[in-house]
Amino acid sequence: MANEYYATGSNRAAKVAALFDHIAPRYDLINDLQSFGLHRWWKRKLVRLAALKPGEHALDLCCGTGDIVFRLASQGAAVTGLDFSEPMLQVAKRRLAQMQPTPPATPAISFQHGDAQKLPFPDARFDAVTVAYGLRNLTSWESGLAEMYRVAKPGGCLLVLDFGKPDNAAWRWMYFQYLRWLVPIFGRLFCKDAAAYAYILESLKHFPAQHGIAQNMRDLGCQDVRVHNLLGGVMGLNYGVKPRK
Repeated sequence: MANEYYATGSNRAAKVAALFDHIAPRYDLINDLQSFGLHRWWKRKLVRLAALKPGEHALDLCCGTGDIVFRLASQGAAVTGLDFSEPMLQVAKRRLAQMQPTPPATPAISFQHGDAQKLPFPDARFDAVTVAYGLRNLTSWESGLAEMYRVAKPGGCLLVLDFGKPDNAAWRWMYFQYLRWLVPIFGRLFCKDAAAYAYILESLKHFPAQHGIAQNMRDLGCQDVRVHNLLGGVMGLNYGVKPRK
């Protein structure tokens, strides 16, 4: 049976928007439950690879409730988070408002509504451009990656964290069974909507995952392209650097 939140072509954006608007209030809780808290470790690894220095600028696409934004900013960077779901951004802004007052020297954190496939930023703007669990949800993930490349500075890095496809067939089968049968239970229990989390497997079936992203990074011209397979490839973390001119 087709998933009600998955569509191809021109209907994709509206379906994904409806999904994330719906799950925004419980998004962080279910992330903890379905990953057994491991998503926090995976995000820390992304931030380490970004290797930002104080005063540098970073952009996090499909930022959701702001996890990556806050982690990047903790390195001293000025960070912009962009998302197309207003309810997700509202959660992120509430989290920001609830933080302890920060010293004047702390770089700014800002959140902006926008389309990751048509970024409202000039070329070569950011020292690092990241996306976690968002590229897979775009109508054209290739366009999203191309935009990441465009707005990265020469020498800046691109980082993509998302659900992966393990190379080992047996492990991949077990992982897909988990996504098919158990993850939707979290959606039913906490969002009253199993389809909202059954969407993960449906979208992953149509996504080239870590190896396809790596090849596209090379096609764009990235250097030092690396694939970090996390938990045997259950998650993929892609890294690439925009060449210096």
